[in-house]
Amino acid sequence: MLDRIREDIRCVFDRDPAARSVWEVIFLYPGFHALLLHRIAHPLWIGQMRFPARAISHVGRILTGIDIHPGARIGRRFFIDHGMGVVIGETADIGDDVTLYQGVTLGGTSWRREKRHPTVEDGVVIGAGATVLGPLTIGRESKIGAGSVVVRDVPEGSTVVGIPGKVVQDHPECRDAQGHLRLDHNALPDPEGQALHALFGQMAVLQKEILELEARLQIATGTMDDLERGAPVAAPQDGEGESAGIAPSPETSPTRSKP
Repeated sequence: MLDRIREDIRCVFDRDPAARSVWEVIFLYPGFHALLLHRIAHPLWIGQMRFPARAISHVGRILTGIDIHPGARIGRRFFIDHGMGVVIGETADIGDDVTLYQGVTLGGTSWRREKRHPTVEDGVVIGAGATVLGPLTIGRESKIGAGSVVVRDVPEGSTVVGIPGKVVQDHPECRDAQGHLRLDHNALPDPEGQALHALFGQMAVLQKEILELEARLQIATGTMDDLERGAPVAAPQDGEGESAGIAPSPETSPTRSKP
């Protein structure tokens, strides 16, 4: 138990550069307080002492704004940054070295007494305000972008963004040269923005082609009107007639002077 608590304190310094001292973490970090109370409540829940376990969990919720059900299983070096609004359901399973930011929900999608909350494997980072629903699995070393809603399994080493969440890239290297977890979950691609950019590019190409067709049609229409009126047709300049597919008429063709 004490070893787990020491690890929980050390991991704060690994993932939060704002941490200045051990005393600051112990007394002023709500994520650590909620986790510490859960470390006490979970064995009581496993030992069928359900009411004391729920009471401890409830106190932790009042003090920290973090709601962790005492039945949830949480691994080593778990870190909740800021923490306000985090909800972790009864049948959630969380691996080692997992990081959650404020507003994360690991919620259920069933009213039956069964496995109904997510399984989060080792090394996962879940960004602020993300929601993970149902008995799905978030693969090892994956990243969930802030505000995403995940309703399907996530492969190992993936990055997920959007509503509903979509896998946009893989990132096998999740640690820096010093072995620390990379927490740059803000550096995520924008698939919707990329799709809109590509769409606008195609629209610009189509608009250019339409303008060229309109110009050719105006040249062709003007030539036909002149022919119907019997007026002489001006010779095309700079290859306009050829570009429009119109051959110059014999009347308008320049005559060559005889030597």
